[in-house]
Amino acid sequence: MFDCKDSTIIDSVSHFDIDGDVISVERFGSGHINDTFCVKTDGLQGKSYLLQRINNHIFSDVEGLMSNTKIVLDHLKAKLAHLGDEAVEKGTLTLIPTKSGSLYFKDSENGYWRMFILLEGTKSYDIVETEAQAYSGGRAFGEFQKQLADLDARDLIEVLPNFHNIDFRMGNLREAMDADAAGRLQEVAAQLDFIFLREDGMRSILKRAAAGELPLRITHNDTKFNNVLLDQEDQVQCVIDLDTVMPGYVAYDFGDAIRTIINSAAEDEADTAKILLNIPLFKAYTAGYIREAKDFLNEAEIESLLEGVFLLPFMQAVRFLTDYLNGDTYYKIQYPGHNLVRTQAQLKLVAELEAHTPLLKRILLDSFETKN
Repeated sequence: MFDCKDSTIIDSVSHFDIDGDVISVERFGSGHINDTFCVKTDGLQGKSYLLQRINNHIFSDVEGLMSNTKIVLDHLKAKLAHLGDEAVEKGTLTLIPTKSGSLYFKDSENGYWRMFILLEGTKSYDIVETEAQAYSGGRAFGEFQKQLADLDARDLIEVLPNFHNIDFRMGNLREAMDADAAGRLQEVAAQLDFIFLREDGMRSILKRAAAGELPLRITHNDTKFNNVLLDQEDQVQCVIDLDTVMPGYVAYDFGDAIRTIINSAAEDEADTAKILLNIPLFKAYTAGYIREAKDFLNEAEIESLLEGVFLLPFMQAVRFLTDYLNGDTYYKIQYPGHNLVRTQAQLKLVAELEAHTPLLKRILLDSFETKN
């Protein structure tokens, strides 16, 4: 008996090449971008499936998105093939094609659907709580980059153009300042001063790339800890949520991961005095990441990692402040001024990182010198 009453969802399921007849379809997870459902069948293989409605307002090139996904998954599976079929199925996502062989299905209402095998017996955490978890997260994303290091980044499209391009984000901020749509420009002078004082320094990764020092690699671009699936012993099993996988620079992934684990307070903490650095988690994540990544990184990439640590919270502050000036049109807010609070929290994090630069640099260098 179906738990889901939406006929569009039930019809979409019927187009995929799954094993057995459908027993139930239930909403699954708490993702904010795509709608996800767990599909259970009576098939002899005993598999369950994840059906997703792709948010094509954010990912407008669905064909390109799914092409990226297939290229990456095929490459990862080839890397794991020597370990056997079970390791391949556990260590990567597996796409289920439609009965006509397509990677996705488009319904009559222009909704786009895809399906994966559900990786049973796994778990994830929204917040890193222990050094062991941080270390596992670092290993997961380091290994992910390493496995894709020999895949030509030009084979993938840029699904979200300029996503981590600070010049693009600063251009948006200046446009928001010129428009001053919500009449808030004068109240954010201090935040703007902080940002513009650091703007040129935050372009270091782009400058290195333009000089040919940084190879364009395939990066995840959303390295939150909950995008790592762990087994029941909290060991890394699989990196998920591949929608933002596209050409980029390794420092973006490293910086975004650190941004989300090193802050001792919430991203929207109003009392900036509570925003301090969790150095043990930084050290653990860095050790795990370097263990997997140090064999393929060049010298410039190694130097750029710390630049990414500064850049990602800075860029997030720019994005929050841009939205605040535009009248809160992009990010959901819980109260008036929420985006300004978020901005101030990220800028305080940048200041804390700057104050601890020698320590962070030493930890990074020590991780490269340590045999893990």
